[in-house]
Amino acid sequence: MSEPKQVTEQEPRAGFVAPGRAGLTRRAALALGAAGAAAAMLPRPARAATPLIMQSAWINDAEFMGYYIAIDKGWYAEEGLDLTYLPGGPDVIPEASLLAGKADLALTTPDTTIKAITEQGAKLKIIGAQYQKNPVGIVSLAETPIASPQDLVGKTLAVPPVNVVSVEAMLALNGIDPASVKIVPYAYDPTPLIKGEIDASLDFTTNVPFTIRTQGKAATSFLLYEVGFTIYNDTVVVTEEVLTTKRAALVAWLKASRRGWVENFKDPAAYPPRLADTWFKGTGRSIDNEIFFNEAQKPLIDTPAGIFALTDDGVAKTIAALGAVGIKAAPEMFDTSLVAELG
Repeated sequence: MSEPKQVTEQEPRAGFVAPGRAGLTRRAALALGAAGAAAAMLPRPARAATPLIMQSAWINDAEFMGYYIAIDKGWYAEEGLDLTYLPGGPDVIPEASLLAGKADLALTTPDTTIKAITEQGAKLKIIGAQYQKNPVGIVSLAETPIASPQDLVGKTLAVPPVNVVSVEAMLALNGIDPASVKIVPYAYDPTPLIKGEIDASLDFTTNVPFTIRTQGKAATSFLLYEVGFTIYNDTVVVTEEVLTTKRAALVAWLKASRRGWVENFKDPAAYPPRLADTWFKGTGRSIDNEIFFNEAQKPLIDTPAGIFALTDDGVAKTIAALGAVGIKAAPEMFDTSLVAELG
C-alpha cells in the first residue's frame, strides 16, 4: 500500500491525493503492413482521468474507512477518476467548500445542507447517504443507564449547543416536556459523565463509549434515530452545476466508494492497523479506537438497501425529522437517480 501524499499549505489544495493514479493505461491492437502480416500490440496513450475533489466531514478516522481503502487499492483510478481527498476538521464547513468551488462533492449533515438551501438559496443536491442511521445518540454509564428518552426526565444531559434543537425535538416527539430535562453545554469530553457530574451526553455512539472504557467504565447508549429523530448523516452533496457537468464521474465515485466500504466491512478489524502509518498517522487516536469505531458503524452504513442508498422511506423520514426542528426539507432536494444506477 502506498502512502497518501500530504498537500502542503503552499499548494493550491490542502488534503490527501491518491499517489500515482493519473489514469488507466489501455493497449490496442494495430494492424501493421499488408494483408497476411502479423498483428502487433502497441501501447496507446493513457486516457486522461477526470479530476474530482472530495471534501470530508472530519479529520481522518474510521468514519471514512471505505474511501481510504478505495484510494489505496486504486479503485477510483479504475473508474477513470483522479481523486483528491480533503480531510475535514472543526474549522471546515463542507458546504462552503462546495460553494467556493474548492470541492466537487462533500460529506455533510443534512440539517446544515438543507438550511443552506432554504435560507441561503444554495444550489445543492443530496445524491447519497453514508449513514443510513445517524450515529449520534445518548450515551450514559452502564452502572446508571439512561435507556430511553423517558429516563431523561429529571436528569442532566450534556448537549453541544448546535444540537440542542434536535434533542428538544426528540424529547417532544416522545411526549416529553423539554423543560423536564436539564440540558447543559457539552464540549465533546466524557470526563463529566465519568465523574458523575452529568447523567448522560449527546455524542457519537460509535466512538465515545470506547473513550469511556479506557477510563475503566462501561457505557451504554441509544440512537436518536431509534426514538424518532430519523435523519441520515454524512450525506453526499454536490452543487447543481457539478451534478450536471460531472454526473458520470459522480456515479463512478459512488461505485468505487461502495466497493471500498464493502471491502472494509468484510472484517472491520482488518484494515485500521494497515492504515496506522498512513491515513491515521499523527491523529493521536489508537488503532483499537478505530477498530471499535469501525465495528460500531457497520450496521449504520451497511444496510439491505445498499451503501449510500436514498430510499423513498429514508428520504421521507429525514424530511419529517428535520421538519420537527423547523427545517423545511423537500423531496426535490434529493437526487436518488445516481445511486439507483449502481443497482
